[in-house]
Amino acid sequence: MTGTTGATTTGRTIAAAAAVLIAAAVSLAAVLPVGAAAGDRVPLPNLRPDHALRLSRPADVTAAIIRPAVQPQYSPTSRFTRDQQTALAHINAYFNSFSTMEGQFIQFGPYGDPSEGVFFLSRPGRIRFHYNPPARLDIIADGSSVAIKDGASQTQDLYPLSKTPLRHLLAERIDLTSEELVDSVRIEADLISLVIVEKSAFVDGKITLVFDRRTYELHQWIVTDAQGYETAVSIYNIALNKPQDRGLFRITLTSGR
Repeated sequence: MTGTTGATTTGRTIAAAAAVLIAAAVSLAAVLPVGAAAGDRVPLPNLRPDHALRLSRPADVTAAIIRPAVQPQYSPTSRFTRDQQTALAHINAYFNSFSTMEGQFIQFGPYGDPSEGVFFLSRPGRIRFHYNPPARLDIIADGSSVAIKDGASQTQDLYPLSKTPLRHLLAERIDLTSEELVDSVRIEADLISLVIVEKSAFVDGKITLVFDRRTYELHQWIVTDAQGYETAVSIYNIALNKPQDRGLFRITLTSGR
């Protein structure tokens, strides 16, 4: 681990949510709608399309139209219902239908504080989240390590990729039908949510992924830490299967390394 005292508390809170931003590897080509009122439904945060960020290339909205054929395999011994197994099969097929992705994200912390930025994904093993000022934070996975670079404190923390939740979601193939990975599934009128419980050096808590019930595209995910604090993240302006510069995922070791 490099740096003096590591990332700041604020940086760690942002980084915990960023660690699962890869779960947004689905297409959402338009700004998300405002969520429903509080209750049993998982809320969606308000996005601010007037604060659009610039990507390296325009989003390819046609990529969102392509859907892989799905033939669910039902297990009578599964703890999930037939409808839940069907939903997981469709979500899993979509997650595995592309290898690269880039787009914008907006994140709301436990106290409602917003952060925005851009992200780039290249499976297997590579992801980058670049936060807009004032956050001055970069999260980079290069295929073997994950770096949390905090520009405000001039520190960088390094973690083995294999010890973080990213190992699940940056794999060349991911199995979201696995009962070992998915803790629970909830189907509502227009949303599907699934919960992944994770305990590791990088995240200790649970991740709730929220999908559109009709298209199986990811709308949002919510990170709940060990203390019960929640951070919500949404993505938009997504481009799939675009060529990407490998330099985006390069981790530069600091002099203290």
